[in-house]
Amino acid sequence: MIGLAAASLAACQSRPKPGPAPAVPPPTTAPPETMPSAPPPVSEGPLPGSAQDFVINAGDRVYFDFDSYELRDDARPVLDAQSAWLQRYTGVLVRIEGNADERGTREYNLALGARRSNSVRDYLVSRGIAASRIATVSYGKEQPIDPGTSEDAYQRNRNAHTAITSGAR
Repeated sequence: MIGLAAASLAACQSRPKPGPAPAVPPPTTAPPETMPSAPPPVSEGPLPGSAQDFVINAGDRVYFDFDSYELRDDARPVLDAQSAWLQRYTGVLVRIEGNADERGTREYNLALGARRSNSVRDYLVSRGIAASRIATVSYGKEQPIDPGTSEDAYQRNRNAHTAITSGAR
């Protein structure tokens, strides 16, 4: 009986649980020359050929003196940059929007805005841009960019704005 009791006790003993599996070493990394390169950084500038690119890199507005539609000296570099940009992106169409300040009659300012937009169009055409790519419109004093009544506000409102109508990215 004693032998049977000893055998029973031996059968009831627990066996030691297996310990944790040995750690698997991390995979070795490939040498730097065989690893794929990181993607190039995202450009923070405007998308080339976009309307934003045009505004930032060429400029979209030129200004005029009081009661005048003759291009000022400071307008020519902007229009030269517009011309170069438009020659680079030949599928782009634009609209030149002539504007005036609030002084004068509605009819007079519409006519002045038309002469301003036409002078910009003529300059761009003289620089090699096809006239068929350029539309003109006059807003006269109807769409001021500055609602003020100071000389500074009037100066900002005497302008021709070049707006991209189609073909930009």
